[in-house]
Amino acid sequence: MKTQLYLTKPPAAKAEMLIRRTVTEVFESFINPEITTKFWFTKSSGRLEAGKQVTWTWEMYNFPSPVKILEVEENKRILIEWPYNGAPTLVEWVFTPLGDDTTYVSITNSGFQGDGDKVVGDALGSNGGFTWVLAGLKAYLEHGIELNLVADAFPKGLRIH
Repeated sequence: MKTQLYLTKPPAAKAEMLIRRTVTEVFESFINPEITTKFWFTKSSGRLEAGKQVTWTWEMYNFPSPVKILEVEENKRILIEWPYNGAPTLVEWVFTPLGDDTTYVSITNSGFQGDGDKVVGDALGSNGGFTWVLAGLKAYLEHGIELNLVADAFPKGLRIH
């Protein structure tokens, strides 16, 4: 017998990680594409500034994405709108300093659209993606290692099931 599931609130993706670097360094890693390209996308049309729009590109997948920067609070918060599976969603970064050289980063992606199965699937997929982003950032900032997590997630020639 199949169980029917019902959502009582829309799911959101949330990934969080402690990074052993100052809040200024961690914040700059997401604002400055010269740093962000070391652990996430491969190309950007510019720095993140409130009111601007940039394009992030993952060249290995030939995938550009328009990004509308809604709010930037230096060393505290970033809020953007970007499409996820064809519909606009919100992504919010919150940076919490924990001492002189440690920052807790929280990334929440919300506003997924579609039927229940699609919304849950999109939230789970986004959660996994932002977990890779934070793990890549941690390795890069703390150890100087570029892990290529996002680039290696879907290697050429692999059939996706």
